[in-house]
Parts: sequence; C-alpha cells; structure tokens
Amino acid sequence: MSKKVFKTVLLIALPASGKSEVRHFMANIEPERLENEFHIGDNLQLDDFPYVHFMRCIDDEMVKLGKDPIFYPGQNPFIDNYDWGTLVHLLNEDYHDLLNRKRVKTDSPAQYLFDRIDRAGAAAGLPPRMALLDEETRAAIAKNLEPEAMKMLEEKESQIPDDFTNKTIVIECARGGPDGSPMPLTGAYGYQYTLPQFAPDLLEEAAILYIWVTPEESRRKNNERANPDDPGSNLFHGVPMSVMLGDYGVDDMQYLIENSEVKDTVTVKAYGKTYHLPIGVFDNRVDKTSFLRKDKEAWDPQDVAKMTEAVKEATDKMWAGYKK
Repeated sequence: MSKKVFKTVLLIALPASGKSEVRHFMANIEPERLENEFHIGDNLQLDDFPYVHFMRCIDDEMVKLGKDPIFYPGQNPFIDNYDWGTLVHLLNEDYHDLLNRKRVKTDSPAQYLFDRIDRAGAAAGLPPRMALLDEETRAAIAKNLEPEAMKMLEEKESQIPDDFTNKTIVIECARGGPDGSPMPLTGAYGYQYTLPQFAPDLLEEAAILYIWVTPEESRRKNNERANPDDPGSNLFHGVPMSVMLGDYGVDDMQYLIENSEVKDTVTVKAYGKTYHLPIGVFDNRVDKTSFLRKDKEAWDPQDVAKMTEAVKEATDKMWAGYKK
C-alpha cells in the first residue's frame, strides 16, 4: 500500500445518504487526481448490502416452501439484531480474502455462501441456521439461488488486484437504531456495536468517511431512489419503511464523535486495545449526491464542483489524523 493513500476507508451513513453515489463518484475520477486530491487509491470496494439482499432471498425461498423465514419476519427488521454482527464478520472475511487474493473453487456458490453466513453468525454469537435445515430444503434453496450467489462471488473475486500499490479498500455499511432511541444505543444497534466487530488488522489501518444526513432525509431519499424492479441494486434498492424506522430511526455517529477521546476521531475499544479512527464528515443534509444516479454525461459541472469540495474537505480531515 502506498503511504500517499488510505489503506482502508469505512464509508458509512444511514441508507440513501449518498454512500453508493460517493463510490460511483470516486470510480469516475482519474486515478492520479483521486490520489493527489483525496488520498484515495484505486478503489477495491466491499459492501454488506449484497448479503442483506441474499439473506432476504433465502427467506423468500423458505416462504415459497411453506416454511418460516430464518432472518427476517416479512419486510421487518432482523429476527435477531445480532445479525448486524453477522454482516460485519462477512465483511471481515471479504477483507482478508481480498488481501490474501483468495479464489474459491466450488460446485455450489450458494451452499458455500450458506456456510459463510453460519460461520459469520457464529462469530457474532449466533447459533447456526443454514446448517440446521434438512438436506432437501437446503438443496432446493441453493438450486434457486445459485445464479445470485455466483454473481456475488464473481463480483468479489473480480476485484483481486495483481498488487496493492496505490489501492484503497472502501468498505460500505449503514447502521442505526430504533426511532426514538436515546444515546448511547444498546444491544447490536449502531456504530457503537458495529465498529468493534471489525477485525483488528482492519481497524489498525482504517479511517472513516461519514456521510451525514438526518433520519428524516434518509427516509425521504430512500423512497425517492427505490426501484422495485431492481431490489439488488446498490444505487436503486429501497429499504422497507418498517426497517427504516426500526433499524435506522436514529444515527449514533454524531454521539460517538462528540464523545471520542481524541478530536476528529471515533474511539473504538476492541480486542483489549483502543483505536482512534480518523473521521471526516461529508455534510449531505442539503443533497449533493443524487445527481450521480444520472449518466455521467448528464452531470452538471456545478454539482460536480460542490461534490468535489465536500468530499475533499472530509478526506483532508481524515488524512490529517491518519497513521502514515
């Protein structure tokens, strides 16, 4: 990894805040400019949303078979909210697979992913779910989900580079808590729970790019972007309103910033250590990112300029506190 760029950036915010649009923006900036102006190398991008989507696909298949869902009761939040930890441990495995250039040979990507979900769940303190299904049920679900699982595996492995010079791993996730919850959040909600679940070597090299919108604005933009014909899309998926209120009704990042031990960082206590992750805040309460869902040829130069200024301000602050 180059000392001129971040090794790992945690790109985090409420749903529809602009995370995927920021990733799309960075993917369309010349590499030299991205490095010099934003301290970000060629992006290697990880995201836990595909796993959220896949877990809902598993439940859809369960219901078709006349069985109870495993992860979600209908369009509501997780049955066990410690599955937020499952998602983090899947990202940890993706991170290490990427660094180790791991490529998987399997006759069934779906069955392989079932095992990964159980393994990540165990790391979050949950019992196995997929392993407890009878063989016939598991095989039927796998058969129908093979194309989706293959697509996820191919997309993940397509990012494995020849080397990591001038590369930045960007990890995207969204967290929050039930509407009306006081701070600090408890249980498996929010970033106070999620950040300590990341692997220690990841935390050692990470900085946070946080996109700030209110929960109300997050809900508005979620409704605006939702395309029911493309539920697996990063740019156009919609989150059910029950989940927006039950899981993303509040955001605890401002609380963590205000209560950090070191200015312009988030304090994370994990693995018997204390990490101070540099953070930059991209204030998107007045929308600067929705234009990025259009074709690049339709981007307004004034919108691009505002976006560039806001992202640079945030990444400059991150870089000022980054362990180089």
